[in-house]
Amino acid sequence: MSRSLIIGAAFVDIVLELPKLPSSGQDVTANFRKYNIGGSAFNVYGALQYAEQPADLFVPVGNGQYADMVRAQMQRAKISEKLSISTGDNGWDLSFVEPNGERTFVTIQGVEQQWRPEWFDNINVKDYQYFYLSGYEMEDPKTANVILDGLANRRSDSYLLFDVSPRVSYLSPKIMARLLTQHVIVHANQDEVGELWGNGSNLAGQITQVNQRTNAPVLVTLGEAGTLYYHDGKQEKITAEKNRVVNTIGAGDTYCGGIIAGLSQGMSMIDAIKFGTHLASLVVGQETSSLINH
Repeated sequence: MSRSLIIGAAFVDIVLELPKLPSSGQDVTANFRKYNIGGSAFNVYGALQYAEQPADLFVPVGNGQYADMVRAQMQRAKISEKLSISTGDNGWDLSFVEPNGERTFVTIQGVEQQWRPEWFDNINVKDYQYFYLSGYEMEDPKTANVILDGLANRRSDSYLLFDVSPRVSYLSPKIMARLLTQHVIVHANQDEVGELWGNGSNLAGQITQVNQRTNAPVLVTLGEAGTLYYHDGKQEKITAEKNRVVNTIGAGDTYCGGIIAGLSQGMSMIDAIKFGTHLASLVVGQETSSLINH
């Protein structure tokens, strides 16, 4: 059984329900739904914990009101705290949820964008077979380079799942060049693939370019249409699993966590995608963004 390292952030989501996002200058009324502990890495880890697969959550937990909320949730869920940081508070966001379950974030960043080389002294990257990394942590070049330097000594047979994120257009070409290397599984939705490689070529051409650089599967999620899987010249479409949508927060993260959990159990990539799709369908049908303590 392989162990995974989930790298990134734990956030506090302040979740608000509103009938429609306002346009500039409008004044709207929202309903407070709840405080939710989330962040891409936290949600990914939730899928692995739900699947009972060995993993470590490698996120900074700082000092302040939001860090206290993150720490308390980790303690309740019996998650080991690998990075205790005293230099600032954890980040938080306003999460606006519309009636169709779609969400929009306004983010205030915290210690998760202050990565330092010595943080990697807390772990041995050679202990892990699979890694998760989000594009959110790659936006700031200094933070991105610290993390990529920390991963440079991972085992040659290990795999990194890179979850592109909606912020891909803010990633520098130099960081993308460091990321898209051997044994990097790329996950993106169709819009993100267009941002990654430009809209001058069709989807098949775009994912072929990615695959040629990584020699690893490329996964493009297509919403209700499922997942387009491409590797080594072969393409397959995996159908989505239906569920009533309560909210979409954390669905993509849980999908990625499910894939890593499936691969950790020795599943084929196709079966791991199906498992990730199943776990994502569970998340969209519930109030919280994670399967932690589900």
